[in-house]
Amino acid sequence: MVDRPYTLLSCGMSIDGYLSAGTATRLLLSNDADFDRVDAERAASDAILVGAMTIRRDDPRLLVRSSERRAARVARGLPPSPVKVTVTRQAELDCAAAFFAADDAAKLVYCPSDAVPVVRERLGAVATVVDAGRPPTMRRVCEDLGDRGVRRLMVEGGGSVHTQMLTEDLADELQLVVAPFFVGDSAACRFVGDGRYPWHPGRRATLAEVRQIGDVVLLRYALSPRFEEGT
Repeated sequence: MVDRPYTLLSCGMSIDGYLSAGTATRLLLSNDADFDRVDAERAASDAILVGAMTIRRDDPRLLVRSSERRAARVARGLPPSPVKVTVTRQAELDCAAAFFAADDAAKLVYCPSDAVPVVRERLGAVATVVDAGRPPTMRRVCEDLGDRGVRRLMVEGGGSVHTQMLTEDLADELQLVVAPFFVGDSAACRFVGDGRYPWHPGRRATLAEVRQIGDVVLLRYALSPRFEEGT
């Protein structure tokens, strides 16, 4: 078993800590300059992970957008975009989602042991389905990604995935972008949920950087001794 990947959590939220507005309309929590920064982080990663709920709600493509960055990856012997990864418990995934589009990125779907046959039948050849155990754990997912050669993993949400990564102490870095508005709706999805976190009033996380990017602010937190390796 090799080490798990260096894991970067990337998230945008409102001032009051929400990822969504509690409606079907996607909430834009960033701006063009920050989207470009995120694209650079994607280009520097070996894999990008999102939860199944994020696929259903936001229908993300999760590709490197910049043609220059894609070309630079190819020049280094890499595919144009990182591997796309998701984790599902209920197997409620639509193979027509943008995540599964016929593009240049490999796709991995992790699910509980007893759901593997159903998910494989549902997705066919559009993704590789991986047994994540029963119950599935993010640690097992990360260790399997490490075995597959993933050295840098970027996690883009949603709230449930961020919560699991943080409470299981699997994150090395958190990049948190704060948008200049409030949502004010308790029915909306928050950045993280309830849980026992390694960082608390008695053990504060290390703030490594604060950067204004137009009308948003980026907060970078070092969450493990491996942070310096990933910068």
